Amino acid sequence: MKPTLVILAAGMASRYGSMKQIQSFGPDGETIMDYSIYDAIRAGFGKVVFIIREEFAEQFKSIFEPKLKGKIAIDYVYQHLFAFTNGYAVPADRTKPWGTAHAVLCCKGKVNEPFAVINADDFYGKDAFAKAYTFLTTQCNEQTYCIIGYQLRNTLSDNGTVSRGVCEIDAMGNLTDINERTKIFARPEGDIVYEENDQLTVLPENSLVSMNYLCFAPGYIDLAEKLFNEFLEKQGQELKSEFYIPTVTKHFVQSGKGVVKVIPTSSQWFGVTYKEDAPGVQASINALVAAGEYPASLWK
Repeated sequence: MKPTLVILAAGMASRYGSMKQIQSFGPDGETIMDYSIYDAIRAGFGKVVFIIREEFAEQFKSIFEPKLKGKIAIDYVYQHLFAFTNGYAVPADRTKPWGTAHAVLCCKGKVNEPFAVINADDFYGKDAFAKAYTFLTTQCNEQTYCIIGYQLRNTLSDNGTVSRGVCEIDAMGNLTDINERTKIFARPEGDIVYEENDQLTVLPENSLVSMNYLCFAPGYIDLAEKLFNEFLEKQGQELKSEFYIPTVTKHFVQSGKGVVKVIPTSSQWFGVTYKEDAPGVQASINALVAAGEYPASLWK
């Protein structure tokens, strides 16, 4: 059974105003997502599942279906505020979706095979998809998941601080802990630090970080469902609380359910954390096209 690629795209509307403004970065108007799907097809994935907001479904389909027709199977999942809340009284003022792990939970019933999860607006690179495909088809099971790990140095922005899930790993390359560090930046001296409670702490530049590229067996979705109910009891009344993929992943490891391998990739990550990042992303993609990594027009 070929693995599935799940793309987290439900948060895009808020960032871009509308689906029509999904930014073009490639020479033929390609979005970052187009490159991920192209790399996934090239690696051997069999299906792509888009997690989107239902109100943008028609616009979204009109963008992606014509170019992907006949190239890979497509499915859609809608992330609703009330999905899987099981009658829980959602605060009336809450508009924000419940976060990335809830988005994956919304795939229940649609994704029944080993799958990878990625962000829609991050460029992960060919090597990452090749590594993920190999893991999903040879090692993935209900006791063995993985994170595709990027070197911290390869994931910074020149235009401001970034937040990253910094992985702690044992001698076997398995995850022991993952901590969300916010306000990470490179200092002029060259070292990399994060700021917390007005304190600066140095991070090794070769630290492996999660860029939300993870590989799971379908049981992960059931675990997310169980933990989501607990999350609602504890934090459901907070208007901005979010249920994150790393939270479920960390629980999986620390409760002894299995191991999460951290598989390093040589790919350079890039993404649009800030508006000012866009020209750099465009230049990076153009350089990859010029080097022959991608055709000038992905879908022609």
